[in-house]
Amino acid sequence: GSLAGRSIIALFEKPSLRTRMTFETGPTKLGAHVMYFDHSQQRIGQRESVKDYALNLERWVDCIVARVFENRVLREMAEHASVPVVNALCDIEHPCQALADLFTLTEKFGDLGTKRLAYVGDGNNVCHSLMLLCAKLGVSFTAVTPKGFEPQFSVVRDALQDAKATGATITLSHKPEAAVGHDAVYTDCWVSMGQEDESHRRLLDFDKFQITLR
Repeated sequence: GSLAGRSIIALFEKPSLRTRMTFETGPTKLGAHVMYFDHSQQRIGQRESVKDYALNLERWVDCIVARVFENRVLREMAEHASVPVVNALCDIEHPCQALADLFTLTEKFGDLGTKRLAYVGDGNNVCHSLMLLCAKLGVSFTAVTPKGFEPQFSVVRDALQDAKATGATITLSHKPEAAVGHDAVYTDCWVSMGQEDESHRRLLDFDKFQITLR
């Protein structure tokens, strides 16, 4: 396979089903050797600095895949490692999931240039990555969130900049009906890992933002 002889390390601070399985099976089918390191009990940078960890790993592996709580850990690792560092999820983005989602829409619709995607729910890492990728691909994107759960301003700013070049539109709304008329509607869980203490409030705030059969 195209990755024959390559070694990949998967560092996971958070539990996973789909992300872990795909990052293990995909590279393995292409010939790579994938090693899974469970960091749920000992966060990256806790035992030794992120810099030292990265400088060690780059000597042994060809790629680092990291699923972390904080984006800064990814950035610091990428700064010091000479090998690629892949974001398998952090608090700001979930880019590989967005790539898979837009690939699915391409399988469904073909050309996405005139399509519109609505995201309903929390303006979280999934929302961020979908927005950024839609902007780059020219897909018009609407984020429908309760007040107080909007996507981060810096991400919206970057998406708007990319949208200027592709002709996509980026829309933010607090009204569920703003999702009407789109080609696809997407949602995510209301309470992400690490937000369990906010469960009661979120269940109330997101009550009107359900995607149901009716």
